[in-house]
Amino acid sequence: MRAALKVDPRLTTHTQAYVALGSNLGDSHAHLDAAVAALHMAAGITDVKESPRYLTDPMGPPDQPDYLNSVCSLVTSLAPHALLDRLQAIEIEQGRCRPEQPAAITALRWQARTLDLDILLYGDECIQDERLIVPHAGIAERSFVLQPLFDLNAELFVPGLGPVAELLAIVDTLGIRPA
Repeated sequence: MRAALKVDPRLTTHTQAYVALGSNLGDSHAHLDAAVAALHMAAGITDVKESPRYLTDPMGPPDQPDYLNSVCSLVTSLAPHALLDRLQAIEIEQGRCRPEQPAAITALRWQARTLDLDILLYGDECIQDERLIVPHAGIAERSFVLQPLFDLNAELFVPGLGPVAELLAIVDTLGIRPA
């Protein structure tokens, strides 16, 4: 459902952002399809483009299914934390359980999930607080993030880390394959 926002267009800035999508429970393609559709319909988000999808080995416990991963580029007038809130609402709409207790959050960190949406980049901003770290903390070590980012924008620069092309050239790409 699309929420109506009253925004003075003269005060609105539009920021290029990149969001990682991942799923390894249920019909992962359907979960990613629904997430991309929800991004297209979300107030304050435009120009949504999805990278090719990749199958990847799971991080965490090895006894879980492979992940289906992609990245979406988008333009948003939402502030970073408002974008995070929207992404978490989409996850919940797709059946993701989000515990509120810190111990439960830590225990579920690497578990299988219907949908995982993470802000990778928000313009050239660097953000670090209790809810959000941008650029995403693991961006430079994850081929399943770097390859789709490269697919969307081969010239992309990750603040504080360097060009995506250079980061991709040095990361281990074993375990990532076209979906």
